[in-house]
Amino acid sequence: MVSREVDGIPSGPAKERFVRRLFAAIAPRYDLMNVLMSAGCIHLWHRAFRRWTDLRPGDAAVDVCTGTGELALVMAEQVGPCGRVVGVDFTPEMLELAREKVRRRGLDDRVVLEEGDALALPYRDGTFDAAAMGFALRNVVDIERALAEMARVVRPGGRVLVLELSKPPSPLVRYPYFFYFYRVVPLLGRLVDRGTARTEAMRPYTYLPASLVKFPEQEAVADMFRRVGLDQVRYHGLTGGIVTLHLGVKPG
Repeated sequence: MVSREVDGIPSGPAKERFVRRLFAAIAPRYDLMNVLMSAGCIHLWHRAFRRWTDLRPGDAAVDVCTGTGELALVMAEQVGPCGRVVGVDFTPEMLELAREKVRRRGLDDRVVLEEGDALALPYRDGTFDAAAMGFALRNVVDIERALAEMARVVRPGGRVLVLELSKPPSPLVRYPYFFYFYRVVPLLGRLVDRGTARTEAMRPYTYLPASLVKFPEQEAVADMFRRVGLDQVRYHGLTGGIVTLHLGVKPG
């Protein structure tokens, strides 16, 4: 496969290596920057996600590209002590932070964190009641393949949910948001990382806004949900559409 760069961002296998190194570098500041960049709205988005999982005590769920484990922890509260949540990520540095958070919350009995690839999940078909991903779909090499893997590992009637940044439909929101996201966020990142987390291509908080440029619009993502075989596909814009919760249900 030949890798190409779009706006300085590698593609193909080069993107996978780039993203792995990038998130390893920003792991210690990742949660702090999420709160700063979102002005605290990330907690509202997690609450919205919780309302749509349809998880119940005793269920099983997987958080793909779990990072520091935020969505895994949300789902762990829902499935209770008789349930199970697996968080999978390919960045060991992020997983180590997630394990510490799980230990602090006393949820070791129901959360398992494993290293793995979103494009080849190491689980059997129909293993989980829900598969989730938070703010990582822009970072995978093959979006549709990642969605297909999530659909594969949920049972019939199970849900696939993706929280992701999006492009607000209203110009009144879109243009101020784009100014903040593309101009202010990289400055915040420089202040926080103090130049210590630069990759060979660009600073991490320059990459994160740039990764939204080529990301599909909400309806295009919904079409991908349908193409991988999901039903009842819908999406909900949050905070004026700067974030979207995508949802699909596996037929059966």
